[in-house]
Amino acid sequence: MARNRRVAENNAMNIAILTFDGFNELDSLIALGVLNRVKRPGWRVTLACPTATVTSMNGVTIHAQSSLDDVSDADAVIVGSGIKTREIAADPKLMARLNLDPTRQLIAAQCSGTLLLAKLGLIGTIPACTDLSTKPWVIEAGVEVLNQPFFARGNVATAGGCLASPYLAAWVIARSEGVDAAKAALHYVAPVGEKDDYVARAMKNIVPYLSEECAPTTT
Repeated sequence: MARNRRVAENNAMNIAILTFDGFNELDSLIALGVLNRVKRPGWRVTLACPTATVTSMNGVTIHAQSSLDDVSDADAVIVGSGIKTREIAADPKLMARLNLDPTRQLIAAQCSGTLLLAKLGLIGTIPACTDLSTKPWVIEAGVEVLNQPFFARGNVATAGGCLASPYLAAWVIARSEGVDAAKAALHYVAPVGEKDDYVARAMKNIVPYLSEECAPTTT
């Protein structure tokens, strides 16, 4: 996979997690935690927000680590969900700031974040995953919604359900660092006593959408 070689040669990986007012903490913060299990120089993960601070659906206020204007330079972008996603999708000025390009970026979305990708024209005829509440809006946007937690085609991935955020993080890691690195990150955060089963179940959902170059080195 050319993308994996390019990242390795540059020794840098900049990942932005789009996080808006009303965001779901389980999307942005779990993905942030899993992605930061990769410990190497040049690996950078930030919460990219439209303003200096944003407040979650449960009243947790966080400080932006990067801006929406920075996402066009990111190697990978994860679009989290939240209770204001439909408002965001209807805001042309805000949507215009989301300069995403799947020809040179890994792009992933979770739950209502899938609606934003649909509105940006980044899904097209590709089927996608989302949560049950957002499903009617994504269908209305002309996208086929799958009854599964994760799906990817090329450089675009989607996931459905709050606790599917580790799947998106693992996909980004597998695409940039390899499957073994993704397994290690998941193993670290998995519940004690269930680690092997958790990793195996997660990777069963992810591996079918990886190229041979990203395939597991062990069974």
